[in-house]
Amino acid sequence: MQDLSIILENQEQWSAVCGVNDGNLRVLEESLGGRIVARGNEIRADGVDEERFRGVMHALVAAVQEGEYPSPEHTRALAESIEGTDSPDPIRDAVILIPGAFKRVYPRSKNQAAYIQGMRSCDISFCVGPAGTGKTYLAIAESLRLVLSKRARRLVLTRPVVEAGESLGFLPGDLAQKINPYLRPLYDAMESLIPFDTIRRMEENHSIEIAPLAYMRGRSLNDAVVILDEAQNTTKEQMKMFLTRLGTGSRAVVTGDTTQIDLPKRVDSGLMHAVTILDSVPGLYFAWLHTVDVVRNPLIKRIIQAYDDEKKG
Repeated sequence: MQDLSIILENQEQWSAVCGVNDGNLRVLEESLGGRIVARGNEIRADGVDEERFRGVMHALVAAVQEGEYPSPEHTRALAESIEGTDSPDPIRDAVILIPGAFKRVYPRSKNQAAYIQGMRSCDISFCVGPAGTGKTYLAIAESLRLVLSKRARRLVLTRPVVEAGESLGFLPGDLAQKINPYLRPLYDAMESLIPFDTIRRMEENHSIEIAPLAYMRGRSLNDAVVILDEAQNTTKEQMKMFLTRLGTGSRAVVTGDTTQIDLPKRVDSGLMHAVTILDSVPGLYFAWLHTVDVVRNPLIKRIIQAYDDEKKG
């Protein structure tokens, strides 16, 4: 352990590396130990492992140079995954570059990085985790990358239409208008990544299709990326039906939160059933995200933890 210093010549780069109110440096102190302070354009570290410190700083600077503004979560993920200056950076390796997007999409944790790599390496991927862990967002980002870079012909987004306390029959409008609120979160994710004009153009040329899960029965999906969101609300029969829709050149991503099942009592969740019986099937990938992977408002982590604690008694 020794005193170290990093000098950043660019003021904007220095500010982005340190984070708001030096928040990224505080995260590094927690993760690496020791004391880290910023003075002028110099970042000094005392009592930290030199190789890990320089490795993380190198990764942070590289991210900033590529237009990223590292968050504390991003910084923590780097600190947990990088062992030295020459060690691989799983966060950077898993970055999602969508043609024409507003920004690059970086994973915010090691688990998210592994999830992205799993989607790239396997034809069918499952991601299970609580709200706010980026399950759907990362699936849509990776799928848009494939479609807009012409590696897949279209993106199919589907969800089971299951009532969560409200009655679908009492919602106003025709069937399409009743279903729209269930599918709106998928549009929200797309609109945060690419311009609305791009989405509209993809809809017009049928590069994007959004439909309730019930509409998938009897179809064979070729050269497509298919996302099944809110899969905890599928029945066992629906899950089997969905997984057997994949045709030639297609990939599927199944996401869900097993703590928010809205199925009637005595109806088993198709997601929970699938991860139990398919975990040893070659060619499938299972990602498990946890409270530490939550990337929304930090308050969400504390809310989820409170509910988990209450359930444990």
